[in-house]
This record gives sequence, structure tokens and C-alpha cells, in this order.
Amino acid sequence: MTLLIMMLVAPLLLMNLTFLAEVIAGLPLAAREGHQRLSQKTTIIVPAHNEARTIKACLDALVRHAGREFDILVVADNCSDDTATIAAEHGVAVISRKDEDQRGKGFALAFAREWLRRSPPDAVIVLDADCRIDRASLTNLAAACLEKKKPCQAIYLFEPCRTKSPMVQISTFAFLLKNLVRQRGLQRLTGGVHLTGTGMSVPWNQFEIADLATSSIVEDLRFGIEMSEAGAPPQLIQSSYVWSGHADVGDTLAQRSRWEGGFLTIARVAGPRMLISGIRRLSIPMTLRGLDLFVPPLALLAAMNAVVLLLTTFITVLDLSSWTPPAILASLGLLMTVAMIVVWWREGRDFIGVAALLSLPVYALWKVPMYAGLLKKGAPQEWLRTPRPDEKDRGA
Repeated sequence: MTLLIMMLVAPLLLMNLTFLAEVIAGLPLAAREGHQRLSQKTTIIVPAHNEARTIKACLDALVRHAGREFDILVVADNCSDDTATIAAEHGVAVISRKDEDQRGKGFALAFAREWLRRSPPDAVIVLDADCRIDRASLTNLAAACLEKKKPCQAIYLFEPCRTKSPMVQISTFAFLLKNLVRQRGLQRLTGGVHLTGTGMSVPWNQFEIADLATSSIVEDLRFGIEMSEAGAPPQLIQSSYVWSGHADVGDTLAQRSRWEGGFLTIARVAGPRMLISGIRRLSIPMTLRGLDLFVPPLALLAAMNAVVLLLTTFITVLDLSSWTPPAILASLGLLMTVAMIVVWWREGRDFIGVAALLSLPVYALWKVPMYAGLLKKGAPQEWLRTPRPDEKDRGA
């Protein structure tokens, strides 16, 4: 009976071990890399869907930081507000697309690509309209992309919000764990990372043939996986940062539903494919990338660990199995707790307070209805912007 239970919990153990390996490998060790001055043409594409409330602040900063070294192209996609008008006032190129049957960021990027074909740049940078990036990050991101001839990804984080509710703080910390620590670990272990949708640069010769015209809300993740399978895994540029404002509690849950639902949809197809491909090729990096896609989001992983630990303990109490399975699960749980504390101490103290960190079990329970909804209805498919608290404070 013990052997049977160990076989049943083996996939969960593998998920936890992969998670821990990425976290340990992703702890800060070395100084950030630098890159030479940009000398080739790069266009920044800003896809925007009803972003009239945020695009002015985005472009005010972006135009200033881009200077003459970058062209800026705003795609006002299926907008019913003044996004295009506000963007045009900044002196950047603006194109508008209206197609209610083809909604999604991927279609907006494909539309931008067709417009750029008349005078293609050497590389493109994709930046969401609610994000900010500084000049050094722009230059390093573009230069790295042109130098490495691979897609490159900046470190994408939410702005620290220690004064907000524990659920928002934990969500922001989980974002840091995923987009900084685990990405850095994945880079060191496999030589590549995931694209996160904003703050990503792509050489034109790869961008022009990418399968962009899709309604997938995680088109960036899919594209990055395809590039990894083609032998050009995206690279993490640790000298480039992209920041976005956090959402409030209700909008955070809706935002997570879209992102995590999209991830789980892609991962359940691409994960087994990459794992099998890596084993067949005897490729450790490809195998590890496949295993990475099996690791669920932090809250779901924590919830799965708790449920399976309770079940195995119950079976053991009934004297149907030995204490080995629950002991192993409890040990992994302890290791994960220690890992979270180390990550918080090294990277996350500006993002989350101690009281909020201790609320992680509550955070996992808070998201259970969301996962139940994903199981019942599937992942959301529509490209929707997430309101920010400061907009609501202004009555927007």
C-alpha cells in the first residue's frame, strides 16, 4: 500500500522538487549584466485596448526615455475610448484596428507587424500600456536581443504595495517569485526563460514569422515555448526591469484568473510535449523546461500539498500505510516554507510585510473558488484591461 501511495504522489513530489530547484538556483548570486550602446533600429510596440486612463502616463515616460534611438508604435485595438487620440498627441505613430470577431493582444501585434513590414526594424519591443520602463532597461533589452539573436525578457514586476491588503501583497510577492526568482533559476538551469507579455524584445526575423494572430490571452507564453522548441529559448535580461501598478483585491482575483487559467491551458499541452521531447533528445535543458510547465501557480501548489498531506496522514492513521509518504510531504512543505522565507529576506521585503507573508494559507483558500471556476468554465478568453486602484480613487 505504501508503494502504491508513493507512486500516486510522485507527480506532486516532482512538482515540488522542480519548484525548489528553481527557487534555489534563482537566488541572487552575481551582478547584473550590461550591454553596449544600441546601434540598430528598434521599434517599441504598445498594444492598447481601452487604455485612455493609463496611456498618457505610459507615453509621457516612454517618449522621454526612448529619445531618438527608438521608434514607438501604438496599436489602438478595438477601442471605444480616446486611446488613439491621446497617443497621437505624444507624436508617436498610432494605428487603429476594429474587428470585434478577432479580439486579443495577439491580433493587435499581428496588425502592428503588417504595418511595420514597409520599413522593418531590426528588433521590436512589446510594452503594455499600463507599464513603465526606464531608458537603461530599454537599451539593454534591445541590445541584448540583437546581440544574442533570441527573444529577450525584462524582469516584469508589480510595484511594491506594503500598505495594501494581505491578499494584494501576497499576489505581488508571488509575481516576484515567478517573474524574478524562478525565471532567474530557470535561466541558470536551462539557458532560457518564459516570455511574460510585456518588456520583451524579439529580433525582426523571428517576429515576422511568429504565429501571432490568435485570441489566446497568453500568446507570449506560447510564443516563448515555440522559440524554445526551435532552439532559440528566450533570455532573461537582469539589467532590464518593467513595472506595473497593482490591482485591488477584486481585480487581482480576476487578473489571476485570466493569467493562471491561460497558463494551465498552455502548460497541460506543452508540458508533456517538451518533457517527452527532452527525454527523447537526451536534452537536460528541454526536460527541465517541460518539468517547469508542470509546476502550478504558488497558491495551487500549496493547496495541493495540504490536501495530499491530509489524505496520506488519514490513510496512515487508519493503519493502511506507513508514515513514509506523509513524512516526505511534510519535509517538502518545511523546505518550501524555508525557501519562501529566504526569498522574502533576499528579495521580497519591500513587497510584502511579515503579517501578510503569514497569511499565505489564507491566500491559497481565497483562490480556491477561482480554481473551481477555471475547472468548471475553463480559462477566460477575452483580452480585458485590469483597473488600477488609483483610477478608482480619481473616479475613473
